[in-house]
Amino acid sequence: MMELLRRAWIETRFGRFLGVASERGLCGVYLVAESAEHSLATWVARHARGSEVREDAGYLAPVAAELNEYADGARRAFTLELDLRGTPFQRAVWDALVRLPYGATTTYGELARRLGRPRASRAVGAANGANPVPIVVPCHRVVGTAGMTGFGGGLELKRRLLALEGALLPLA
Repeated sequence: MMELLRRAWIETRFGRFLGVASERGLCGVYLVAESAEHSLATWVARHARGSEVREDAGYLAPVAAELNEYADGARRAFTLELDLRGTPFQRAVWDALVRLPYGATTTYGELARRLGRPRASRAVGAANGANPVPIVVPCHRVVGTAGMTGFGGGLELKRRLLALEGALLPLA
């Protein structure tokens, strides 16, 4: 049976994002509008081959609402169901990210230690970078030991998200 995925563009004060969800939950949030279509196609080819992807803003309305509440400072935690697809290690990293409190930051090394893999900071970084639902799974809260590090939506968006949460670091 072919899986049905629903997608919609979501407008927030942080920008225009492409969201995608399955029947089980949110699968993806693509932060860079210029590459969102390509990123979604790559994700579908890797994790949902043969799926039908249909435009459905109504289905993603709860995602849009929670992202906008977060962007407006009215939401500190998301309640959305997630359908995260990745390796067991990636899923463990993403589960740890969800537990990071609003306004807190951590390093790749500290996250690796929390996972019982103290030498896996680079692997944690790679899993962090592969997070399919940034903001909702708050990979922006992970920084390098020397300060601000990469983010799929760009460092300026990462700074804005951390500033919203009151966790802005000195510019690196």
